Amino acid sequence: MRVLVVDDERGLTGALRRGLTAEGFAVDVAHDGDTGLDLATDRDYDAIVLDVMLPRRNGYDVVTALRAAGVTTPVLMLSAKDGEHDVADGLDVGADDYLTKPFSFVVLVARIRALLRRPPQVRPAVLAAGDLVLDPAARTVTRAGVPVDLTTRELALLEYLMRHADRVVGKVELRDHVWDGPGEDGNVVEVYVGYLRRKLGRDAVVTVRGAGYRVAG
Repeated sequence: MRVLVVDDERGLTGALRRGLTAEGFAVDVAHDGDTGLDLATDRDYDAIVLDVMLPRRNGYDVVTALRAAGVTTPVLMLSAKDGEHDVADGLDVGADDYLTKPFSFVVLVARIRALLRRPPQVRPAVLAAGDLVLDPAARTVTRAGVPVDLTTRELALLEYLMRHADRVVGKVELRDHVWDGPGEDGNVVEVYVGYLRRKLGRDAVVTVRGAGYRVAG
């Protein structure tokens, strides 16, 4: 899952990038509203973490512009303001959730995962494909009822494949959403697909030659 973090506090964005990466997310960062809006409009994100007070364009204006452009990516707003009218303003302009600073990183991650399970992008709470079941909130996987222990990155790869189980997913798309994009080794997707097959069975992930991969149904 790829997340965009927009906040002008560089210490905070650095910490969030490290923490979210450790949780299995691919993370992009912007430090002002205009850059954040450009990234959110041009690229495909699964969630956006957006500060209210930003240089050049505030968070409210960013969300308003995104919704006007038809971008439905879930947005979690961050703010030091905790008044009820501040929260209401954020939700009214189109944000999906609102978290006040300072906040717990554990809560932030839980809020992001909750956003990934709700509309506007319909996301089931538990993913299933054949006898393979993944619970994103609990971060557990079973096959035929037997628990399977996956690393953070293996889990992220499997989750993305299962969220798109109705189609073949290309290597570039997987790399861009599960890792940090072009800077990664071009073989990293193949390597991790191999890890999944070793743990889940060779039939768990199907290779579609010249197109990519799909999770077996």
